[in-house]
Amino acid sequence: MGVEAGAQAAARYRALVVLRIRSRALAVALLPAAVAVILLAGPATGRLTGPGWDAARWALTPVAVLVLLAAAGVALVVARARPAISPTVPITEEAAPDLYRMVRDLADRLDVPAPSAIALTPDCDSWLEDRTHRAHGPPPAEEHDDIAGAGKYPHRRHPVSPVLVIGSPFLWWMRVGELRAVLAPVVAGTGPSAHPDIAAARRFVRGLDAAVAVASGPRRDPVSRAVLAGVGWVARLLLRSCRGHAAEMERGVAAAAAERAQAVDYGLRIVAQEQVGLAYAGWDRLLTRVALPAWRMGRWPSRLDAGVVAALTELSRRDRLAEGFASRLGERPACDLLEEPGAVDEAASLLAARLFHGGPAWPGPDWSPVAWSEYPEEVVDRKWRLDAARLHRVLDALGVRPLTGPTAPATGAPTLARVLDHLTDTTPDSPAVPGDDATPRTDGTTRTDSTTATGLGPATGAGPATGPGPAHPTSSSSAADDEEEDLSGTTARSAALAARLSAELSREESPTSHPSPTASDATTADPAALWDDRTLPLFPLQPPRTARDLLADHLTAMVCCAAMDTAGATPGLDWLDGPTLLLDGARTPDLAPKVLALIEDGDATPLRAWLADLGIRPEKPVRLA
Repeated sequence: MGVEAGAQAAARYRALVVLRIRSRALAVALLPAAVAVILLAGPATGRLTGPGWDAARWALTPVAVLVLLAAAGVALVVARARPAISPTVPITEEAAPDLYRMVRDLADRLDVPAPSAIALTPDCDSWLEDRTHRAHGPPPAEEHDDIAGAGKYPHRRHPVSPVLVIGSPFLWWMRVGELRAVLAPVVAGTGPSAHPDIAAARRFVRGLDAAVAVASGPRRDPVSRAVLAGVGWVARLLLRSCRGHAAEMERGVAAAAAERAQAVDYGLRIVAQEQVGLAYAGWDRLLTRVALPAWRMGRWPSRLDAGVVAALTELSRRDRLAEGFASRLGERPACDLLEEPGAVDEAASLLAARLFHGGPAWPGPDWSPVAWSEYPEEVVDRKWRLDAARLHRVLDALGVRPLTGPTAPATGAPTLARVLDHLTDTTPDSPAVPGDDATPRTDGTTRTDSTTATGLGPATGAGPATGPGPAHPTSSSSAADDEEEDLSGTTARSAALAARLSAELSREESPTSHPSPTASDATTADPAALWDDRTLPLFPLQPPRTARDLLADHLTAMVCCAAMDTAGATPGLDWLDGPTLLLDGARTPDLAPKVLALIEDGDATPLRAWLADLGIRPEKPVRLA
């Protein structure tokens, strides 16, 4: 108890330092007005008279008024600015009475106030979030400004405990006892949060942070831009002054909460922390390997949290270090505390797609949910065939002739052999690829012309041109240099094909091709769900794919299409590795090294041997999307 009291005392001391900074700023703003009042009151007492004092009064009074107006404006922005909140899925007490009951019982055991509400986040973390600001209630449908309630009279609100935000993967993977042990130190933080000094310091810091965000927003009016620039300068100055003290205050609050939670399920919490790390690993793998391909196809898996359980169960089956974790599945999962786990999982899955990929806020024709049972056909098969079709469109644009010979299809249908022959043909006497100006390097690699490498130059083949050149030559030159470095270890034909694929995919994914829903569309659906989405995705899962990666993906997709159409293979879903090719119900051997050998060295021998071993016929036509 002594350690907890010491940590809370340290947090309160830092909070008082933050409040003193606020008081000093207020004193500086009032100082010119105080001096002006003294100068104006002097003649009434028979003092401070004379031409000099009169000049001082006339000079200082307008300055004091301007300073007061500026201080009032800064204070108004700080008080009215809408603090940032984490996008979450709200959980009402009617939707999860058992969960609310467990949290309240936990708060009673810790002797702290219970959280005011519970929300879920599609991430492996939990925290308390203060949403007592008036702007955090459901905003009017017509209110979209960064300053909430401008021009309205403030209304008083009773003190409200913070909201408990729980990571949704925890509810599905953890058992009830493990979830309670993990949430104990988080719920214990409501005690220090209720202290008036700490609460006031937090409100002040959040207000400054929100004011900086308001000042940094785009403004077209020069007057408002100049005024907000001054507000932003003052807010940043104050924020720099109290940032260190605010950080130490939060550390003290966390230490006090952790110490208070020591007496609640301490032994179980050690085991539960292992589950936190395992859940994070499974969640990250599921998002990057399984969900991301579906999001890129315009589909969002509607049961991501249930997928975490499947992924971690598969991990425990493969990894001997995780063998003991599967035995926990017989206990009651924490998602049983929800009345409708499926509906909550669907809402969290949609929010995850919005945060990590930047998808629309609501389902639509081009953004529809997909069940796990439909994933192989709706996502894997469709993705492979779309990539294969794009690959052949680019080959047509490059002027690559269809396969000829006794084994070629009479209709000129697309085949895998066409791709293999094009990437393998590196003889000096072969005709040059249209638009491909490649010169050999001394290290055995090739250097491609930057115009061709970016795919932005005019296409001279049979297909359509790739589009007009960029409007900014400097940025285009930098992008061309980066792409040339990425493709430096490939053959000339691979580099040209990869660059054209990259340009084609960029054109397809441009905002003009896939317009996002407008704010007015969102407000008609649910005004309470609005939040700032100008910087989506907030947490990109992976950097943009390079041209080399795109070529490898498209070539792999073409091989998989040939396997499905000529050898009876089927698309499948691996919970840890994502889309996979199944032959006779088993995963096919690793294809990546053979594909890379063809791209980097122009050597198709390993890939052709792999195809022959599995009975895949590259000369047969394949069905494209």
